[in-house]
Amino acid sequence: MEIKKIYKIHMGKAGCAVDLGDGSERGEYVDQDYILRKLGRPHRGINLMYCYYPLDKGWPERASVAFPPTDKTNAWGYPYDDYFPYRGGLLGDKNAEVFEQMRDIRRHGQDIIFTLTVDPHVSDDHLIAIAEDLRPFGRVLMRINHEATGSWFSFNKRCSYKEVADFFTRFAKIIHEHAPNVKTILCAGCVEKHTEGKLEMEDLFLEAAKETDIWSLDKYFTLHYGYPNDICEKGGHSYTYNGNAPVWDSAKATVERYREITGQDKPLVMSELNTDGDVTGPYDQAKMVRAFCDRLAEEKADWLSAFTFYQFRDQGRLGLEWEDPNNKEVGVELPILKEYKEIINMDWFKPEMTLGDEIALPAKLRWGGAEDAEGIAIPLKLEGDPVFCELFFKGDDNLMIEINGMWFYKAPTTKFVDLMPAFFENRLDGPKELTMKIFAPPASGENDIAGSTDNYSTVAELPDIRIRYEAVQPYTY
Repeated sequence: MEIKKIYKIHMGKAGCAVDLGDGSERGEYVDQDYILRKLGRPHRGINLMYCYYPLDKGWPERASVAFPPTDKTNAWGYPYDDYFPYRGGLLGDKNAEVFEQMRDIRRHGQDIIFTLTVDPHVSDDHLIAIAEDLRPFGRVLMRINHEATGSWFSFNKRCSYKEVADFFTRFAKIIHEHAPNVKTILCAGCVEKHTEGKLEMEDLFLEAAKETDIWSLDKYFTLHYGYPNDICEKGGHSYTYNGNAPVWDSAKATVERYREITGQDKPLVMSELNTDGDVTGPYDQAKMVRAFCDRLAEEKADWLSAFTFYQFRDQGRLGLEWEDPNNKEVGVELPILKEYKEIINMDWFKPEMTLGDEIALPAKLRWGGAEDAEGIAIPLKLEGDPVFCELFFKGDDNLMIEINGMWFYKAPTTKFVDLMPAFFENRLDGPKELTMKIFAPPASGENDIAGSTDNYSTVAELPDIRIRYEAVQPYTY
């Protein structure tokens, strides 16, 4: 097929962005190639969960490896949090798995959301080193010591709530000074029925709320918080059922209260959102998440900037997949995955695409992040439903490609991309004009200039396109 015209295209914000948790104390990291193929589109951001307790005995081993649990009825019964150990900072291991995961995320056209629990007693030198670690990774959203008004994380067990709040403010200021490409997320109290219209501990966290870039809350419609130490049964005391409407009301009231007490207007995100299948079973889990997201889309609820689904693959029932206990590399698809694929393809949750002027090659592409990128758009007139739709590349570009609602990744060494999966579930019923969109996130996963939010690349030539509408040798009876 001959390409006749090329246009600029800008990818911007969604009405409500969708992010995805990938790995935690309850599951392993799953590579982005696998997730992209399962879900068909990239997310705005991928959330990683790590901890940093470098002053502790046993560090940098994972807590559950270094120690037996001190409280076998509590998933957090370790001397420090049982997240993956962050081996950056003053340890300085730039080949650690966390950085490989960050590069993987960004190569696939997504931003990094970095959840890090930190010992509040570490010196500024540690915090500056962490900030410097994040400078090459473009637009990063950093969630520091989340669920800060809780009692389960180690930072709350060793510090007062005021000390936790003051630490957040201190770390956020260091991030803003040393890594201006990073925005901070405060996940502290929220408005609940018993708080009488106020945020939990709002006086203690007021300065943190003013210093941060984004406000957040973690909220589950249902949660088996006793996992993995007991089995969730009716009448038990290790689970909660919040329901959809109370979660909605709490989140909306939270952002309104933040605006009132700070005099500021900042985005609100729900950094962990799901229904626990341990409580509802797999079918109602899917229904509850779908109902909440349908309401967000129907009401165009712009008070919520984004939500993070927790998580892709889980050892329990808080994932789109369940981790096979025989092999952690194998995921078992749950009913919610099908519903989630439909959710993230609703217009309210998809990034805005704006077509620009016609251009010629070579084309300079800018990657500012998943909410601000400049690519190229290529109109394609298809005669009908294809049997073959393929791209052949000569160059070593790192690309994200979208056609007919499905996204594909092209690594620098890849020379062939088969686009036919875009038509398997969305077949054409006749001639149709489609637009192929191409963006160029950084091939290394890091920006060329550390601290910058923009990265540039040049596409010198387009791939050859092979489209055929009948088989080489059709089947005959």
